[in-house]
Amino acid sequence: MTPAVVGAVLLAAVLHATWNALAKGVEDRVTLFGRNGVLSVVLAFPVLLWVPAPARPSWPWLVASVVVHLFYTLALVAAYRVGEFNQTYPIARGVGPLTVAVVAVLLLHERMSPATTAGVALIAGAIALLGLTPWRTVRDNRAAVLTAVLTGLAIATYTVIDGIGVRRSDSPAGYTLWLVGLQGIGLAVVAFAVRRRRGAPTLAAGRTRGSSWPPALAITVLSALAYGLVLWAQNRGALAAVAALRESSVIVAAVIGAVFFGESMGRLRIACGVGVAVGAVLLSLPAS
Repeated sequence: MTPAVVGAVLLAAVLHATWNALAKGVEDRVTLFGRNGVLSVVLAFPVLLWVPAPARPSWPWLVASVVVHLFYTLALVAAYRVGEFNQTYPIARGVGPLTVAVVAVLLLHERMSPATTAGVALIAGAIALLGLTPWRTVRDNRAAVLTAVLTGLAIATYTVIDGIGVRRSDSPAGYTLWLVGLQGIGLAVVAFAVRRRRGAPTLAAGRTRGSSWPPALAITVLSALAYGLVLWAQNRGALAAVAALRESSVIVAAVIGAVFFGESMGRLRIACGVGVAVGAVLLSLPAS
């Protein structure tokens, strides 16, 4: 991958860990993501007037991605409800790159150099180990592991879908904005339905701590920028390598979990962080 692609993916990783930490710190995540959906629509669709629309061949992939992103959000909400940030986040992010690498090689016929293969394996392994330690926590909270794995499979699925879709779109910016806008509609509808079933007020009402509009706006902007950078990178680099490097966000997440959520960060976690960094270096090496 070129230095520009590596830099874009690393910036996306920082933004992703940041908005996930904001979501973890919120009590009412259903309302949060519902408001995130409303703001996504408000911010994305006006900009579409100045951005070329995605080409027709990309639209089936775009629609499929919206559906998978909705499932991903629901799985993420469930994972953060039952598990610690430093457990669920690494597992979810570790499942993705290995799955993407297998699909990219077997189905999309992408070629991976020995260094790239080693980098993908090292990053995925280190991330998974981050989430599976300490083992006692994993054993006693299997629901957190299960929901995190489901989240990771959703990540892998939409990564592959968007990797194909953005390459057929002829407009990465247009593809990103349509994805954000359509996903926003879906999030708002799902959140409204869930709250109505619970007998709660509309998305505009309520004063639950942490579910106000400012955090929702921050998550909307950060998540859109993060995934926009990833889609741009996927249009210029190997899908498996981009997916793996993106998961370096777990290093940022580990620091956030230790500093802001009071979660443990021992020697093993630090070693895993070093493993991710080494894997990122391997991915940045030019292909021989």
